[in-house]
Amino acid sequence: MPPSDRGKHVQDRVYEASIADPESFWRQQAAHVHWHKQPSQVIRKGKKTLAKSRVTHDSWSWFPDGEISTTYNCVDRHVHNGNGDNVAIYWDSAVTGVKEKYTYKQLFNEVETLAGVLREEGVKKGDVVLIYMPMIPAALFAMLAIARLGAIHAVVFGGFSAAALAQRMEASRPRAIMTASCGIEGSKGPTAYKHLIEDAIEKSKFKPGKTIIWQRDELRWDPVLKENGQRNWQRLVKSARNRGLRADAVPVQSNDGLYIIYTSGTTGTPKGVLRTAGGHAVGLNFSIKYLFGIHGPSDVMFTASDVGWVVGHSYILYAPLLAGATTVLFEGKPVGCPDAGTFWRIINEYKVTTLFTAPTALRAIRREDPNNDFFRKTYGGNGGLKSLRALFLAGERSEPSIVQMYQKLLREFCAEGATVVDNWWSSESGSPISGIALSASAGEDFTSAHRDKALTTKPGSAGKAMPGFDVRVVDDEGNEVKRGEMGNIVLAVPLAPTAFTTLWEDDERFYKGYLKRFNGRWLDTGDAGFIDEDGYISIMSRADDVINVAAHRFSTGQIEQAITTHTGIAEAAVIGIPDELKGHLPFAFVTLSSQEHPESAVPSEKLVKEVQMLIREQIGAVASLGGMIQGKGIIPKTRSGKTLRRVLRELTENATHGAMDKEVAVPSTIEDREAVDIARGKVKEYFEKKGKDLHKATESRAKL
Repeated sequence: MPPSDRGKHVQDRVYEASIADPESFWRQQAAHVHWHKQPSQVIRKGKKTLAKSRVTHDSWSWFPDGEISTTYNCVDRHVHNGNGDNVAIYWDSAVTGVKEKYTYKQLFNEVETLAGVLREEGVKKGDVVLIYMPMIPAALFAMLAIARLGAIHAVVFGGFSAAALAQRMEASRPRAIMTASCGIEGSKGPTAYKHLIEDAIEKSKFKPGKTIIWQRDELRWDPVLKENGQRNWQRLVKSARNRGLRADAVPVQSNDGLYIIYTSGTTGTPKGVLRTAGGHAVGLNFSIKYLFGIHGPSDVMFTASDVGWVVGHSYILYAPLLAGATTVLFEGKPVGCPDAGTFWRIINEYKVTTLFTAPTALRAIRREDPNNDFFRKTYGGNGGLKSLRALFLAGERSEPSIVQMYQKLLREFCAEGATVVDNWWSSESGSPISGIALSASAGEDFTSAHRDKALTTKPGSAGKAMPGFDVRVVDDEGNEVKRGEMGNIVLAVPLAPTAFTTLWEDDERFYKGYLKRFNGRWLDTGDAGFIDEDGYISIMSRADDVINVAAHRFSTGQIEQAITTHTGIAEAAVIGIPDELKGHLPFAFVTLSSQEHPESAVPSEKLVKEVQMLIREQIGAVASLGGMIQGKGIIPKTRSGKTLRRVLRELTENATHGAMDKEVAVPSTIEDREAVDIARGKVKEYFEKKGKDLHKATESRAKL
């Protein structure tokens, strides 16, 4: 160890090594996955000239001449190494009451048989297969079976509209669709997929040849028509088993696609992020050990997400199985299935060591169980949560209050040293860009399963940069700003191996969407925030959610953070409204901590004054609100937990022009469309009662 490194935390040493000598660093990590053909080169850098614009930009690829099978690494190798009897998957369906478990040996049999079925149905190496599935084991079997053939899966969240599904069909041109007869969301009961899938195929210019349907007992897809290319999944598998039909793992080039995931953009055509096989396997195998501290069979990971999102791809399926650990597949909601104690029941029942969820889920639990009785008494009181070592949060910014609350709960009721880790990443990165590593020494000695004394957590921060991600903060001209100053979060290229290197069949859009803004010098993440003196990264908002108030730049996240320190407020969403004096004023939508519906959209003067005081104390008087609306269920979100501030902004702007009934653009990724209607009603009520013009906002400033 160089003298200059003495005294540094191991996470800092590992990060610096990954940036200073990425070839040496990732060569070491690549040695811990199985290659069908060993790569002779770690990274290949070059220039790519775009066919249409003739622009040339930097390009890169990981382990370019290697050959690998992700399914072999996730399943076969564990069976071959004598670990076939270890549990690979626990399935817990809170909406049906069904529970199942699959060992690695059982998973191996399911996947190689299904792969044989797909091959017989015409799927081959390089083909795309679209998956539209609920959270059932068959969804994981499908992903692994497709990868086993060297094909590419494109998972679309089960619940998207026919139009959204058709859009993704046209973009990916799948040879087949794998789906189910129904999905079940919370207490709403079964939702038939039949007409949705058939309508999507009707709308799509590209028609997949086959639709393979998993029949669920709760609601069947009848009839299954062979002449329409529809196939009964269970019957195909039964026939294959009777005939001994199986398929071996097909290795692919490291830079061949493993999957396409379409980003849940709120406007425009979804972008198909392409994940390549070699870098994905190496990077995820590293991250699950290094960041999450998951090393193998004794570890159980519960990622409360959906396979339709990148979190589900990476940390429900691929990363836990790469490590040979156990993953919990959960079908249900954090509340109402049947209560706010569901997550804690799962931890208790399956001895979960690591929980990964979104702040949105914890806010929902806090609203239903404000005193944390399920955590403290029902499950934690008898030592039922002692297995839990870590709670990871991502998907949207975690306000300090919720991090601090759960950190206290973990210390009291969970494993010794249990901690909350906020981390930041995206569909494009494939794994966390920042966080607090629980087993940082794995970056220096990969054979070590030692869980280190982690860096100190700073509530409100998403930790420090992960190995391979060179994170910077720049102004609008691309110049780096001083530590502690807010700006655009960017990444130097090349990115870490899990990250994308292009978009599916659209290099032009990759350049225009990510590299063009800063002339190829930086890759633009679209996020805004700052890096403090210690290197901790704070993601405050999307870059387009930065509000200019009297020449001061504030992120919505900064103001929301201040608002939610009020004990009576469970959640806040801040937007900017036009103001002829200051340019913009912050305007807040808040959900109260109590479960009751507030009688009025207009909060009490007492609450407004208390919130304004918190903003003045924590940010400054210049950030004072121009208005605040209260209500329950008024903050619309995407299904992945991101707040749709743009929708709230449109509703508010429409109100200023007396056009409350004007339609707003609502993305297909929305969790609950009713939230838009509730918000519309509250906005209308607020402006009718206040009787003011937001563009002038004079009354608001005088009162607030």
